[in-house]
Amino acid sequence: MVTINMQFVLALIMGMFVGGLAGYIGSLMLTRRMSLMGGALGHLALPGIALAMYFKFDISIGALIFLIVGITIIWGIWHITNLPTEAITAVVFPAAMSTTFLFLPKTKTIPALIGDISSITIQSALITIITSLIICIITKKIFKRMVLISISPDIAKTKEINVKKYNFIYLICIAITVALGVRIVGGLMTAALVAIPASTSKNVSKSLLMYSTLSIFLGIISSFIGIIAFKYTNIAAGPLIIISSSSLFLLSLILKKRIK
Repeated sequence: MVTINMQFVLALIMGMFVGGLAGYIGSLMLTRRMSLMGGALGHLALPGIALAMYFKFDISIGALIFLIVGITIIWGIWHITNLPTEAITAVVFPAAMSTTFLFLPKTKTIPALIGDISSITIQSALITIITSLIICIITKKIFKRMVLISISPDIAKTKEINVKKYNFIYLICIAITVALGVRIVGGLMTAALVAIPASTSKNVSKSLLMYSTLSIFLGIISSFIGIIAFKYTNIAAGPLIIISSSSLFLLSLILKKRIK
């Protein structure tokens, strides 16, 4: 049985890995103007969270199942209709939200919406950490190609880049990141988890490498501050992480003016 202190340490380490991953994937999403998609996918994950809580299994697994199904549907419709990803997502996720409240126990509503790190196990922490590292490595490998695709899909094709394949890999990486993030910040705040560190980094970065690296660091430090604050206030860690991240964003605005 994991002690309370050990649970806190596990939550802290896990949160920092997820925060770093979210910042990294967020830097790519911001480049492609898809940051708000993280929020829509967080909503799409809610039915999986609800079912996981109802049948008492890991919420990240439940979220991931629904996210992969949803991402596959969105990706398929995207290439059939050429509609913007945001528009397709906006069509899909209200149905997911409606389904959520068919299964979600009323007593579990708040944890599902804003996250809960009070019952972390060694197994779930290790799986989350390893998965975060794998997705970071995959993101690093596709990063430059995805930036080129976002600039011009036609140029990417001339470079013999399989645009459809890389878009699908990219969407799966986002889905897994969101599935990991819902444990930390719930289904309502995943957009902020991925978007704010990247936006903060963009304010002060002078190169693509600095931008992506700083996004990771800001995601890590936001999660660290938020979870430490949770330890001493007993306020849910999810909102504290987002408040911490938002505060760093405001600080970056001041630094941006000084840099100019």
